[in-house]
Amino acid sequence: MLVAISISPSGGSTDASGGVSASVAEAVRLIRESGLPNETNAMFTNIEGEWDEVMAVVKRAVFAVAETSPRVGLVLKADLRRGYDDGQLTAKVERVESALRAEGTT
Repeated sequence: MLVAISISPSGGSTDASGGVSASVAEAVRLIRESGLPNETNAMFTNIEGEWDEVMAVVKRAVFAVAETSPRVGLVLKADLRRGYDDGQLTAKVERVESALRAEGTT
């Protein structure tokens, strides 16, 4: 399964500009240390793995942010596709890129 998560702390510690990057960085650190395939972009962190292991990592990341923020928002989008297991974090993108190359639009 693939999940895309966005963890949003509020009401807690912020930097001088009102940012929450330190709290978010702690969540991303825990995700990366999990050993599960993952990638972080400007909006989400994507994680790949089995249901129980992915949800355990999400829970740890949310609870870590909750240590510094009294309120935490979580957006989670999941893709469960039977027969498509490992490697989908990159394979899904490659299928789109391949289609674009075939159309000559890259």
